[in-house]
Amino acid sequence: MIRDLTDTTTTGISKTLVRLRNEVGAMALGRVLTLVIVVEDTDAGHAIDVANQASRQHPCRIIVVIPGDRRGKNRLDAQIRLGGDAGASEIVVLRLYGTLANHGPSVVVPLLLPDSPIVAWWPGEAPADVGKDPIGAMAQRRITDVAEHRNPRLMLKKRVATYAPGDTDLAWTRITHWRGLLAAALDQPPYEPITSAVVSGAPDSPSSDLLAAWLQRRLKVPVHRVSTPRGSGISSVRLDRKSGPIDLVRPGDVVATLSQPGQPDRRISLPRRDLPECLADELRRLDPDDAYEDALLHGLEALQPVRLTAAAAAKAGKAPDPAESRRIAARLGRDESAQEASAMITAPPAPEHAETEQVRAATVRKLAGKRTPREKQAAKARKQASAASASTAPSAPTADSKATATTTSRRTTKAAATKAATTKTSTTKAAAGTSSTKRTAKAPAKAPAKAPAKAPAKAPAKAPAKAPARASARKATTKAPTKAPTTKAATKKAATS
Repeated sequence: MIRDLTDTTTTGISKTLVRLRNEVGAMALGRVLTLVIVVEDTDAGHAIDVANQASRQHPCRIIVVIPGDRRGKNRLDAQIRLGGDAGASEIVVLRLYGTLANHGPSVVVPLLLPDSPIVAWWPGEAPADVGKDPIGAMAQRRITDVAEHRNPRLMLKKRVATYAPGDTDLAWTRITHWRGLLAAALDQPPYEPITSAVVSGAPDSPSSDLLAAWLQRRLKVPVHRVSTPRGSGISSVRLDRKSGPIDLVRPGDVVATLSQPGQPDRRISLPRRDLPECLADELRRLDPDDAYEDALLHGLEALQPVRLTAAAAAKAGKAPDPAESRRIAARLGRDESAQEASAMITAPPAPEHAETEQVRAATVRKLAGKRTPREKQAAKARKQASAASASTAPSAPTADSKATATTTSRRTTKAAATKAATTKTSTTKAAAGTSSTKRTAKAPAKAPAKAPAKAPAKAPAKAPAKAPARASARKATTKAPTKAPTTKAATKKAATS
């Protein structure tokens, strides 16, 4: 959301901010600082875009002060940006006309966030003494960029003369990655002292001078500056040691090569830092930068004057050759591409439905192929010893085998008992059948001697007495198959009766 206000006041701007914030409804109020940008009208659009990107890491209120025509009528025009047009910030653009252009702080103060730090940034040419500037005086941090001046080296000398705690420059921020890589290289063996250093950079590059000044203050050794073509920035750094030099060379704009004695050459990503990244880096700290102060005030004056060009220094062996670094970087790039291509060929992706056992077996085979001859011989000896012990030693009964034997024995005993019971039951039935046959055979012999009317009466009277005897004999046989004598006696008594 963008809202333009013509010929307004600071009170009208504050009320409009509150009203628009209520209309949007989703504006976050957690602003960590106020960023005041002093810029000309021609560079205002680019400065707002840079600050908008940097504010994604540091939500803030951005106040852009654009001095206008001082000969016209006193007027204040404003533009308010909220929501997607302001990223994570609130942007207030102030255009000052007439004598109001000389009173920027009076317009800015009513719009500052309460109880929050103030950072001032000059994207273009800044005042000679930013600490005494009206807007710089109210800020805790003052950010300049001497690379944007027509004579960067002359402006860098002015920064030395007018430095105040809280001052910093984006030329110093651009060498952060260089300083980190050089410090990491010195942390690796051999831990030998540095005897001298050479920094190759363009004569219009203040970052090259600040890097050389920082090395001089940290290492306490002579540091020489070597000149490269204008606009090339920092090209290389050489640190001389007894065992050999450490060379960090960036022949292009993205990739650098790091060469050290006793180690292979390495390609390192070292791109040029863009403006939003540098501004966001400076907004991270709001206290004075002691390293920048030391390099600016004490390191620059100790530098050796520039007497050689990069080509002459490389020919004399005092600086690394950028052409050789390009060839090394190209060779390392081809080697990495070849390794990636071979890895893609020799390591095809596994099938979609690969079984676990197949994968495990393939892993074992692959690991076995990487064993040393001594490891292979030891593994073979262990395998042979295990096979020999398995063939000679008697197999001890395991818990499973014991349980199986016990179960089989119980089943055999139960089957034998069941068979014996069945046999005895059959014998009992056969005996009962024989006795019944005998009684049947005797019955007709007794019937003719008696009256015909009494024969039916005898049969029913004897039948009930015999049936319980046979039933009790079967019951005794079924319940107690092991008591053979009792069963036989009962069977004999039943047969006799």
